[in-house]
Formats: sequence, structure tokens, C-alpha cells
Amino acid sequence: MTLAPPKASPGAPPGRTRRASRAVQSASGGSVDAAGLGRRRAAVLVSPALVLVTAFLVVPAVWTVYLGATDYRLTGVQAANPQFVGLENFRAALVDPDFRNSLWLTVLFVLGSAIIGQTVAGFALAWTLRSVPKLVRSGIEMLVLLAWILPSSIVAFLWVAYLSGDGGTLNALLHTPGTEWLLEHPMASIIVFNTWRGTAFSMLLFSAALGAVPPSQLESARLAGAGTFAQLRDVVLPHIRGHVLTNTLLISLWTFNDFSPYLLTAGGPNHASETLPVFIYNKALYGGQLGYGSAISFIMLVINLVIALFYVRLLRERR
Repeated sequence: MTLAPPKASPGAPPGRTRRASRAVQSASGGSVDAAGLGRRRAAVLVSPALVLVTAFLVVPAVWTVYLGATDYRLTGVQAANPQFVGLENFRAALVDPDFRNSLWLTVLFVLGSAIIGQTVAGFALAWTLRSVPKLVRSGIEMLVLLAWILPSSIVAFLWVAYLSGDGGTLNALLHTPGTEWLLEHPMASIIVFNTWRGTAFSMLLFSAALGAVPPSQLESARLAGAGTFAQLRDVVLPHIRGHVLTNTLLISLWTFNDFSPYLLTAGGPNHASETLPVFIYNKALYGGQLGYGSAISFIMLVINLVIALFYVRLLRERR
């Protein structure tokens, strides 16, 4: 039977209470947490999660680092007998102009479709829907969510048909027959595509955040003569700053590792839309250079950690 820590009497000194708690913990064979489980029972409860994390995150990460230090390939002699090359793959990636081009395109993709596109569009939708009738708001939210829950392959097919130069819907609307948007403007196309597909998450998060803003403060700002911009700057944004940082962190990481642009342009034409996930696929699987692709994957992991630490620091400064 687990012994619960004794409750402190109103006049008991703090030192006596701490000594009594330590005595109960010693008698029960281990420390007692707030739930009364103890370290051993708590370890048993979290062990399945630790096993899954180890199997699906830690082991693949370690294996990726190992492959990045070899010349492993899908076929040929290196597939049967890979050789250890140390940091050669990492050095080759850093001086590879195609890698630097893909890294730059990935930064543009994240800035355009995640930080600017999804964050701005999601907040604009959430702010606008506050003042529309409930039935209209529900209909708009359903349409936006539909774009989010559809499989990427279906959404990519719809956008290829929409942007097609041969009878595409966009050319019909703009009266620009023959314009090949995916070939002439590949980065703009995938940025708009990803913004349209991922705005729903930002909209839902900002809708919940705006619901927590005290209406009395907005009303006081209106009575004081503050316009919409002043209300956003002085009342709304200070309240939802944490939500903005959390949303930006999540969608930045998701967009940085997004493979869906391959479904529209396959990285072309001539590497013009080859973001890092697509670059890794073309090198590691299509080109068979698993060692080189694994080295670039590890570099991507480091970049993700840097992005996450940057946002975590911003959140700590906010607190």
C-alpha cells in the first residue's frame, strides 16, 4: 500500500513537514510525486512512449548519421560494401551549388507560404470571421478545413488542373491562354498552393486565441478612439503573441520538411523549385546516393533544431 505524504497542520513548521514527507517516501521505497505513483510506477507508465520514440525517432536519426558518413548507394559495389568516408558527404553538400540553391529555395518557400502566407491569411480569416453571421462563418470554416483534410495528392492534382496551360481554369479566368504557370512561375505556384492548403490550421489557432481576448479591452479601446490597426497593435497582438509564435514555429517546421511541391513540379524546371526535401529524394532515392542524401537529411535536422530553439527562446523572453 502506498503511503501518502502527511498533510501539514496549520501550525506545523515547514522543516517538520519536509522531514515527515521524506520519511514517508523512504518507507514507501522511493519518491512520491503529486499523483502518488512513485518513480518506479511512473517509469512503467511512460516506458511504452519511450520505446516508440526510440524506435521511430532516435534509431532512424542515428542510422541517418551513420549512412551520412558512408558512400552507401542503392545499387552497385557501394550497396554491398559501403565504405566509411567520414565527413566527406557533409563537405560535398556545403560546396554543392545545387544544395545551396535548394536551401535558398526552401527559405523562400517557408517565408512565402508559411510565415507570410499562412500566418497572415489565417489571422485575416480568423479576424474577419468574428463579425460575420454564425451560419456564414461555419460555411467558410468548412471550406477552409476541406482544403486541409484532403490528401496532398488530390490537392496537387486539382492545382495542376487549375494551373495547366492547356485549358487550365486560371488561364480561363485571366484570359491568358497558353500560360504554363508551373513552368514559368514554379516557386510562386507552389507558394500559393501551400498557402491555400495549410491556412486552415492557422485560422483555427487564431480563432481560439482571439476568443480569449477580453471584449472589455477592445470596447475600451474603441471608446478611446482607437481604430482597427491600433486595436490590433495595442490590445490583440499582446494577448495572442504566444499563439503567433507557436503557430509560426509549427508551420515553419512543417513547411521546411514538406514534400508536396514534388507533386506539382518535381523540383523543375531545371531545379527552379527543388526544395530540400525534393532535393534529398532526387539524390538519395532517384539518384541512388543514399549516403549523400543522408548527410543532407542530417543537415536539415540541425536546421530544424536551430529554428525550434530560436522560437523557444522567443517564447521564454515573452514569459
